[in-house]
Amino acid sequence: MQENDPQLWADVDEYAEALLIGPDAALDAAGAAAEEAGLPPIAVAANQGKLLHLLARIQGARRILEIGTLAGYSAIWLARALPADGTLTTLEIDPAHAAVATANLERAGLADRAEVRLGAASDTLAELIARGVEPYDFFFVDADKANIPHYVESALALARPGSVIVVDNVVREGKLADADSTDPAVVGVRRMHELIAGEKRLDATTVQTVGSRGHDGFTLIRVLEG
Repeated sequence: MQENDPQLWADVDEYAEALLIGPDAALDAAGAAAEEAGLPPIAVAANQGKLLHLLARIQGARRILEIGTLAGYSAIWLARALPADGTLTTLEIDPAHAAVATANLERAGLADRAEVRLGAASDTLAELIARGVEPYDFFFVDADKANIPHYVESALALARPGSVIVVDNVVREGKLADADSTDPAVVGVRRMHELIAGEKRLDATTVQTVGSRGHDGFTLIRVLEG
């Protein structure tokens, strides 16, 4: 078995998840509901969900904004990191996805602190900015990659110094390094990196990952004083 064998990556994930996460009825039900509804199997893996949960807990997040809901799997992890008076707002453009996510959050007992907002993320973000809502402490961006630079700019407008932004699926099986790519997703994540590099209010790193979701990675961003 080779070190770059995807099956080996998945086996390591399974081993670590069994020991450090274990079975979870609400998360299992969320995954089953997504499969039954025919949603694409692109949710974060369990160990990635746990990473988001821990980051939000470490951050002490009271207000979380997620861009891209799908079936609510990552939203469950994030909402569980909140204190009793905390809130999670998650944005989803597809009505079918939003309906599955809402049901999954209710089943997980998180309807009191998690809201699924239906509509184009760009429109909802513009509305939140225009309303001057209280800043968010933690952002998880997992939506269409062509618009990722705009989502990060909007997150910055809705953040405070010290806020944390996590952007998923940015390595694209290594295509991030391909300056000649015309793939809109690759162009989007490259533009996001260029935006971060030129924005003095952002401090960030990108980490490659391998596992049951293949070769990808995430960008971890901290908002600095302006």
